[in-house]
Order: sequence, then C-alpha cells, then structure tokens
Amino acid sequence: MVRVVSLDHLVLTVQDIPRAIKFYVEILGMQEVTFGDNRKALAYGQQKINLHKFGEEFEPKAASPLPGSADLCFVIDDALEEFIKHLNDNNIEILQGPIVRTGALGAINSVYIRDPDQNLIELSTYTF
Repeated sequence: MVRVVSLDHLVLTVQDIPRAIKFYVEILGMQEVTFGDNRKALAYGQQKINLHKFGEEFEPKAASPLPGSADLCFVIDDALEEFIKHLNDNNIEILQGPIVRTGALGAINSVYIRDPDQNLIELSTYTF
C-alpha cells in the first residue's frame, strides 16, 4: 500500500513577498530561498514554504488561495521562554499562551502569533 511519509513543502499566499520573507527570516529564523524563475521560498528543517503573491499565483494553485487563511504550527529548537522573550523584543503580540496543546507526537507547549498576512502561527516545544 502506498502512503504519505512526510511533508515536503506547502504554499503560502501572501500580499507582499518581501514583507513575508522579512518576518519568517528575522522572527522565525527560516532561510530565504530563490528557485525556478526567481520564485521565493522559506526553508526550515527539511521542509520549505513556497510563497505566492496574491493575484499572481503560480499554476496550478489552490482553488481559493487567500492571504491570512493558513493556520500553521512550527516546532522550535529553543526553550519556549527564550522564544517568548525574542517575540517580545521584536514587538510581536502573543495572542495566546503559553498553553498546552496536542502535536503530532504528543503534548506541546505553544504560543500563538500572527504573521504579516494575519495567518495564525503556533510556535511549540514538545514536553517530553
């Protein structure tokens, strides 16, 4: 039986690609990647986020691509308290947390913020 084993990349539709890159690089520590015909992406771990500018999406695309429609959870590699300090130092509003949630592998401690397009971003550490 064929089965999915991992997520390679996802696509995030944004209003302003340079603004999105600035946030994800400076606040979340991702790396800017240029590929193909000068397309932009954000790399982290073994995955990446391809960026599409709203109204100028690369084909094929989702049926209704919209900025602000994503709800994403990222696992961070530092203590959550240190990351909260980093968010505060950069004037990033924490919407909720720290709060215990359930991740793919078990209990996680999470805080919630929004990116420049108002996507909900959950930043988490596993409790084990």
